[in-house]
Amino acid sequence: MKEKEKSILKTLTLCKSHQSRWQMHIFPLLISSILSSLFFLFLSYSSSCPSSSSSSSSSSSSPSSLTLSLSAAARTDPCSGRYLYVYDLPDKFNDGIVRDCHAIFPWVDMCPYVANMGLGPHLNETGSVLTGTGWHITNQWVLEVIFHNRIRQYECLTANSSQADAFFVPYYVGLDTGRNLWRHNISMQERDSLLVELIQFLKSRPEWSAKGGRDHFILSGRATWDLQRKDDGHSQWGSKLLMLPEVKNMTVLLIEANAWARNEFAIPYPTNFHPSKESQVVEWLDKVRSTNRPWLFSFAGARRPGQADSIRDQLFDQCLKSTHCKLLDCASAGNNCDIPATTMSLFQSSNFCLQPTGDTPTRRSAFDSMLAGCIPVFFTPHSAYTQYKWYLPNNYSEYSVYIPEDEIREGRVSIEEVLLKYSEEEIRNMKEKVVSLIPTLIYKDPSYKLESVRDAFDVAIDGVLVRVKSIVGD
Repeated sequence: MKEKEKSILKTLTLCKSHQSRWQMHIFPLLISSILSSLFFLFLSYSSSCPSSSSSSSSSSSSPSSLTLSLSAAARTDPCSGRYLYVYDLPDKFNDGIVRDCHAIFPWVDMCPYVANMGLGPHLNETGSVLTGTGWHITNQWVLEVIFHNRIRQYECLTANSSQADAFFVPYYVGLDTGRNLWRHNISMQERDSLLVELIQFLKSRPEWSAKGGRDHFILSGRATWDLQRKDDGHSQWGSKLLMLPEVKNMTVLLIEANAWARNEFAIPYPTNFHPSKESQVVEWLDKVRSTNRPWLFSFAGARRPGQADSIRDQLFDQCLKSTHCKLLDCASAGNNCDIPATTMSLFQSSNFCLQPTGDTPTRRSAFDSMLAGCIPVFFTPHSAYTQYKWYLPNNYSEYSVYIPEDEIREGRVSIEEVLLKYSEEEIRNMKEKVVSLIPTLIYKDPSYKLESVRDAFDVAIDGVLVRVKSIVGD
C-alpha cells in the first residue's frame, strides 16, 4: 500500500471513530453542563477531521492514533527480505564428516582444526605480535564448518520455508572432496555418493521445485578448480559438483571462484583472527595502524623448482638482492610458516607483501597480509581483481599494486624499483585503505554476536540475498 493511501485510510478511521462517539452522546437529553461543554468541545474537534482526500494530522495522544501506530510498528519486520531457511540434512553431509576428522586428509590430522566450531585451537599466548585475544590456529580448508556455525546464529532464520528469501544447503563439499582426492582405491561412484544423494534429496523437495533451485546457495571451503571434474575417468581430479546442471542454478560461494561462471562468488579465506568482542577488532586495527614497518616489501613462501610457469624463483632472487626486502623461506628448516606469529610478524614489519599465485591463483597469505595491514602486490588479476568483488574495491590501485607476472618472469621489471616510486603519503593512504577493509575480511567467532562489526559472513549473506532477488524477483 502506498504511503498516501495509508494516510487516507488512517484519516478515515480517525474520523469514523470520532463521529461514532459523537453519535453516542447526542441522544442523552439531560446531561450536566460540564459534560455538555466536553461534548461541544469534542464535536468541534470531530468536525475538524479532513475529508478522505486530505492527509491525517490527528493528535499523538488519540487512542485511535496510538492503536494505528502500534499496528504499523508490529507490521515492521527487520528481517523482511532477509529470511534464510537452512536445510536440516542428515549429519553425514556435514557434522558426520567433522566427527570422522581423522579421515579428512591422509597426512594431516584435521581433528584439532575442526574443533571450536572450525576455528581451531586457541592461541592463548599471543605475545606482542598478536596482541589481544581472539586468535586461533585456523586451517585454510575449514570455512564450511565456520560458516555453518555462523549461519546457525543468524538472526533471520526461519523454519517456515514459504517465508524464506534464500535457502542454504549445509553440505561440506570441500571436506568431503578432500577426503577422497588421494584415495586411489575408491571408485568415482563412491567418491560422488554423497553429492548424488544430496541432489536427489533437493529435487524431491517442494522448496527446490518452486524456483528450480535458483534461490538456493551452497558453500565450498575449497577452490573452484577442485570441483570441476568433467567426467568419471579414474585419473580425473576432484568433485563434479560445479558441473551438475542443478548446481548451475544455485549460488555457489567458494574461497576461490571461476571468474567466468555467473553463479560462483569468491569469499575470503579464513585467517587466524576470530574476534568475540568489538574491542578486539578496535585494538587490532589500532595496532596495525601504528606498527613500525622497517621493510619496504617482503615475501613469505617457498620456491617451486618443478613449475616452469611459477615466478617464485624470481621473487626469491629479487628479494635476496634487495636491502629493502625481508624473505621468509617457508621450506627452510626452522621456519614454520603455519605458526601465525611467524608470518604475521613479517607482514606487520612490511609496507608491501608479495602475493604470487600458489597452487591456484589466490593463496590464503593474501588475506593474512592484509589482516596485518600490509599492502598486497599481485602478479595476476585472478589473484583478487576478478574475484572477491563483494569485498575489495573496484579500483585496485587504492589498496594494492599490480605487476604483470610476465614482466617478472622475463626479467623486465625490478620489484624494488616499482615500489620505491610510491611516496610516503601514497603508502600511508593505501595502508589505511587496507586497514579499513579488515573487518569485512575476517570471520567472527560464531559463539558471540558483534552488533557493530560486519564481517565476511555478513557481506556474503547480503551478496547472496541481492543476487537471489535479482534472478527470482520478489
